[in-house]
Parts: sequence; structure tokens; C-alpha cells
Amino acid sequence: MFELNGKVAVVTGGAAGIGRGLVKCLAAQGADVAICDLPGVNAEDAIKDAAAYGVRVIFVEMDVANEEMVISGMKKIEEVFGKVDILCCNAGINTCENTATISCDSWDRHFDINVRGGLLPMRQVIEGMKERGFGRIIFTASQASIVGRPNSAAYCATKGAVVALARGLALDYAQYGITVNCVAPTFVLTDISRKRMEDPNFREFVNNMIPMHRLATPEEVGSAVAFLASEEASMTTGSVLMVDGGWTVQ
Repeated sequence: MFELNGKVAVVTGGAAGIGRGLVKCLAAQGADVAICDLPGVNAEDAIKDAAAYGVRVIFVEMDVANEEMVISGMKKIEEVFGKVDILCCNAGINTCENTATISCDSWDRHFDINVRGGLLPMRQVIEGMKERGFGRIIFTASQASIVGRPNSAAYCATKGAVVALARGLALDYAQYGITVNCVAPTFVLTDISRKRMEDPNFREFVNNMIPMHRLATPEEVGSAVAFLASEEASMTTGSVLMVDGGWTVQ
């Protein structure tokens, strides 16, 4: 089940963290993968993860908030692979600033990357998906689209916007065989979160809020994305798939 043989997937923010987990799981199911991330980012580990499954993999430098870079990057991907079947809009930031004091520049940057950074790649692939009668667009939202998080109102606002964007797109493109969904993880075990977990107060907060008393892994998020990308999820659109260990059911 969930085989993606012959499909081409694009993962923004794919070099590390959650994105690397998405890359690994999509490749494991047989998809060729284009890893997109900022110029200068080291994507070697993510490339090795995908290549280990015998699929084709490339790295494309892309700032998802830069329209010209998105257009040229997506054009390169289509030149190499001939199409894009699966678009994972995963790139994002969260600077954990108090909303009463956050600068307007920082606020705008959150929306540029987290929301606009999903819209721009989508616009480059949607016509091809319509022509082929197949497409999977998957946004990395967050549990923060459902519940609040301390000193993260800008992040919460952008992730709520991502969910609303996905639902609007789901309605617009359902008739063309294109599904649009979100995966919404809790805190995920990445290099950044490992450092944060060294703070006993943060560790206690997370463990108390997640009924499973642990962080998610990038691969657990990737497995959810692989499902949403598959033929088996063909009737699932406009949905938010929680990968939060029970945080939001409390």
C-alpha cells in the first residue's frame, strides 16, 4: 500500500528536520524526489536518504518566499523529471517572539515563508496537475493551527492560514483529481528540538502536554505524508491529519 512508483515529489525545506523525514518516506515508497532548500544549505544527508532507495533525487536551491527563485527552481525540476505529481510545502520558520513586541518585519517574514512560501510553488505545478488529472498537494501545518502555543502567535496565525489555504484549494481543484491536505505535527525530534529539550522547563512542558510523553519523529510525519500522497488517499481532501501524540484531543 501507499506505493508511489513513477511519481515525482517536491519537498520544500527538505534538507533537514521534518523535511528530511518527508524525503526519506516518499523515496521509500518509490517516488523520485526534488529536495528544495535555501542556497548554501547542506542537503547531502537527505540526498543519501533518498538515493538509498534507488530513486532519482536532485537538490534545488530555493527560497520559497522569492517568487523568481521559485519559478526558476520549479522549472528546473520539471525539466529534469518532466512533471510534478506531489508537492510538499514544508518550508517554515518560528522565531518564538512575543506578539506584543514582535517587529513588523519578523511578522511579515513568518507569513512570507510559511504561507506565501506554499502558495508560490503550488502556482507553478497546478496547471500540469490539472492536465494530467492527478495531483497531491500537502502542506506542513502544525498543532499550532488548532491550539495556541506560548510566544508563538505569529507562527500560530500562519499555520492557521495554511489550513485555510489548503481547504480553499481543495475546493477549487477537487474536480481535477487533485487533493490538497495538511499534516499537523506536534514538536518533532530534530536537531533544534533536541537542544530545546535540554531545558528542563521546556521538556516538562512538552511531556505534560503530549499524552504519549514523547516527541514525534520526522519519519512519523513522513509516513502520514506518504499516505496523503498515495492513491489510497484519493478521497481525502481538505483534511488536517494530526500527528501530535494526542495533544489536541485534551
